[in-house]
Amino acid sequence: MFRFAFPGLLVLLVLIPAIWAYRRRGGFRPALGVSGLGSAVQRVTSTALRLHWLAPAFKYGALCLMILALARPQWGISRVNVMTEGINIVLAVDISESMAALDFRRGGKIVDRLEAVKGVVRDFIEKRNGDRIGMVVFGTHAYTQLPLTRDYNALITVLERVEIGAAGKKTAVGDAVGISLKRLEDIESKSRVIILLTDGRSNAGEISPEAAAQVAVQKNVKIYTIGVGARGKAPFRVRDSFFGERYVYQQVDIDEETLRSISEKTGGLYFRAENTEGLQQIYDTIDRLEKTEVEVQEFAESRELYPYFLLPAFVLLCGWVILAHTRYLKVP
Repeated sequence: MFRFAFPGLLVLLVLIPAIWAYRRRGGFRPALGVSGLGSAVQRVTSTALRLHWLAPAFKYGALCLMILALARPQWGISRVNVMTEGINIVLAVDISESMAALDFRRGGKIVDRLEAVKGVVRDFIEKRNGDRIGMVVFGTHAYTQLPLTRDYNALITVLERVEIGAAGKKTAVGDAVGISLKRLEDIESKSRVIILLTDGRSNAGEISPEAAAQVAVQKNVKIYTIGVGARGKAPFRVRDSFFGERYVYQQVDIDEETLRSISEKTGGLYFRAENTEGLQQIYDTIDRLEKTEVEVQEFAESRELYPYFLLPAFVLLCGWVILAHTRYLKVP
């Protein structure tokens, strides 16, 4: 990044052409006229006379370079240091087999629920500033995919690698909340939030959703719950050796009552997303609700470049002094 420490001083550059124009308009008026044979003799212009412009060019060039040096040109890297704790957020994402239902569209193409969620969550992560975000995935079991971090690029990379069924076929909502609460205990923060996304009913795990919600209330953790998927039957892609690849419709049951209860107890909200647009609006709403003032301190590591302007300015100034007092000396 190139910049001037005092850019206001660059206004002085306007004075140089103004001074040159003023002196040019005045012209050269000899102080004393003497007789001679100049009009009778053919004039021959010497090389020195043709180069008479060098002396003023050296003078004005030196002035320009000195003004640029005075403005302190710098080259360096600007950095921002986050001074606040921000919000700690854990994204708990369901990756059970029911997330393979093909009832979402993204970019005009039919995609499964997890692919739709990945795109929307990626946009949500990129909008945050100064918050720590972690990720928990769950199916039959719940796992910490990434602890709380401000490295959003790493978070997005991990998100893209998440696969359906990696944590088992069933859905352990209570365990997902429990693991998320443990991650939020790792780093203290003035505000802690869990965003829980699932498309099914809790049918696995060691902790019930109700018990996990009660612990969240005690720890003052807010939980936003999202039920994702169309109502009724949803299409799934299946492959077998006899029929090959085909689509079958299966009933998917979302336990909205439990999800709504979890959010209400903890001071959060429950949302239902039946398409990609609705899912995007939900994350936008959460993004607006969970904002914090981020105090930042900006500083820069800069290299001063003014010596590179002063050195040629000194050379030009010396050249002007020499020429103005020798070959191009004006008398008087």
